[in-house]
Amino acid sequence: MALVGLRVGEDASPACVQNLPGAEVRVAALQARLQAALQAKGSAYRPRTRHLNADGTPAYTNRLILEDSPYLLQHAHNPVDWYPWGEEAFTRARQEHKPILLSVGYSTCHWCHVMEEESFEDDEIAAYINEHYIAIKVDRERRPDIDAVYMGAVQAIAGSGGWPMTVWLTPDRRPFYGGTYFPPRDGDRGVRIGFLTLLARLQDIYRQQPDRVAAAAADTVARLGRDRTVAPADQIPSAAVLRAAFTHLRAGFDAANGGFGGAPKFPRPVQLELLLRYHRRTGDADALEMVQRTLAAMASGGVYDQVGGGFHRYATDVGWLVPHFEKMLYDNALLAVAYLEAYQATGRPELARIAREILTYIQRDMTAPGGAFYSASDADSDGVEGKFFVWTPAEIDAVLSPEAARLAIAYYAVTAPGSFDGANILHTPRPLALVTQDLGIDPAEADRLLASARAGLYAARKQRVAPHTDEKILVAWNGLMISAFARAARALGDDTYLQSASRAAQFILTRMIHDGRLQRSFFAGRASGSGYLDDYAFLVAALLDLYEATSDSTWLTSARALQDVLDQHFWDERGGYFLTADDDEALLVREKPAYDGAEPAGNSVAALNLLRFYELTGDERYRTRADQAFRAFSAAVTTDPTSAPRLLAALDFRLDRPKQIVIVTPGDISDAAPFLAVLAARFVPNRTVTVVQDGPARDELAKTVPLVAEKIAQGGKTTAYVCEQRVCALPTTDPETFARQIERTAPLNW
Repeated sequence: MALVGLRVGEDASPACVQNLPGAEVRVAALQARLQAALQAKGSAYRPRTRHLNADGTPAYTNRLILEDSPYLLQHAHNPVDWYPWGEEAFTRARQEHKPILLSVGYSTCHWCHVMEEESFEDDEIAAYINEHYIAIKVDRERRPDIDAVYMGAVQAIAGSGGWPMTVWLTPDRRPFYGGTYFPPRDGDRGVRIGFLTLLARLQDIYRQQPDRVAAAAADTVARLGRDRTVAPADQIPSAAVLRAAFTHLRAGFDAANGGFGGAPKFPRPVQLELLLRYHRRTGDADALEMVQRTLAAMASGGVYDQVGGGFHRYATDVGWLVPHFEKMLYDNALLAVAYLEAYQATGRPELARIAREILTYIQRDMTAPGGAFYSASDADSDGVEGKFFVWTPAEIDAVLSPEAARLAIAYYAVTAPGSFDGANILHTPRPLALVTQDLGIDPAEADRLLASARAGLYAARKQRVAPHTDEKILVAWNGLMISAFARAARALGDDTYLQSASRAAQFILTRMIHDGRLQRSFFAGRASGSGYLDDYAFLVAALLDLYEATSDSTWLTSARALQDVLDQHFWDERGGYFLTADDDEALLVREKPAYDGAEPAGNSVAALNLLRFYELTGDERYRTRADQAFRAFSAAVTTDPTSAPRLLAALDFRLDRPKQIVIVTPGDISDAAPFLAVLAARFVPNRTVTVVQDGPARDELAKTVPLVAEKIAQGGKTTAYVCEQRVCALPTTDPETFARQIERTAPLNW
């Protein structure tokens, strides 16, 4: 039966409820469940809808009130008869011979909010959907498997994809039409055919031309299947594919603004990681210049939050000025690492500063009470995109001293006309030294004034209505951020970062594993959903980073246990890992991701994890499996070398002579600090690091990491062993000698 509205505190009998437009009265049992779920929200609950009763309670409530996804809960009071993904919806579609309207998005997606407000909150459009369709809402961050399958379908149908994603399905889940955001009516936003008209036309076609619908659905599913039948290569790719990727990146580089291609500009840190590795192996100056130019341009642009730290999702213009203002955990994790690696490669302190500011933002604003990290913050606040982040000159004058305001207005390029709807997106197009010179401010005083200005602006901004924070905890994204904190702890010598990484990892290992298997998400006090490839791969990488940062072998043990689950349930005998486990829900196709976009593909991260395990343990099975993955994706990276930069970074590791670094201390492992400081100051990505205390601790670790066996602290001094292919250079107690050993780089062999 269809859904109806609920009024909090009222009797649940049909006479006292308000129907959803175009829907029938639902059965009493479901009605009671929704009533109870709504009442359980408590008196402080503020329904996210414009359809409110006089007392502020929601006029409508649908099945999504029963879900634990922040995105689905945002839509729980739409007049649309939403179902979550599940057999209940598909059974009803079959019984009533109706097509399915599938809507996929996420809780901090600006255009998802726009389509909700324009269409899903519209009574007329909702009534048409409720009468003619079965409507399903999916959170792409909770169900990346569903998102991946139907994004592939939309790209096949429309030529491009994005969110919100809107797909028309047959009751057997086969897509026959799709797109992204649709304006509500003909003529809106300049479109000829609006969403309501499209709904009607596709409903007519579905009813009157079933053969045409069946043919379109069959063609789309066939195209999805064909994309997944490429045979593995006989050999792993050669270094030539690394050179081809560099050539492609150089051709697409925006020398004027940094980054690659035109507007909109998306951060894609995996490209920068690859360029840094290419520069290390070849010495090519262009590779390093592209990285430095891009990172500098992003940090000075409006895409960076100049007051609070952290990066917004992307810029709408080529110059990184005007962002979509949402902030994603994964972007900031990957960008923190990119700035750290560039700092190690160049020694430029401004790069380390940005990394620190990103991590400070995460610690301050995005850390849950248990230590794990929230997923994202919204673009909108108080119903307006970007309102929280922008400033007028008068607003700055009102909260800062005259001297600090004068500097802030000049340095952040604040003008009366503004750069965004009459206000200003703070950015720094000119170096501080030039600005202070023009203003006649002493450089030392300028640093103090600027720090005061940032603190004052941040404090004033805290009084505004803040954007919504998506407080669900995703294993995969936490894995990326744990890696960032663990690596920053060593690169920047700050143990508070290590504490953040360790707390988050411990939260996941104790609260988000059930029967040895990872759960995807944690929200409102409970973990739920099956873990996917990305959850396992990203967390394994994080645990390896924590092992290297702490010298605590329990992290390595946990990493190997999770890798065993990944190998058992996700491995494809043709090479590589599937996105889903072998006992997960079967969809139209079983995805095996290999594209490194805003996030790296799980296969790319897993390939490097396998190589790191091999270097640590000497177990040849790990490297064999990594090679199988490289062969499986060889055709893809050869055809499109820039499609998988993180996979190519793993290939660079495989084609290198990775350094196996063992540091043995006579007493506490803190004695290794001089050697670790040398390592922190250098960009040595293709290596493993083990620090161990001489004696019984070393002998115990040797059961897992055989290379440490019989290595001693010579003469009672901390001793470093730098090995390649398990052949070690002369051990040294001198950090300077150690520096020379780790700086030796094997060139790429074309």
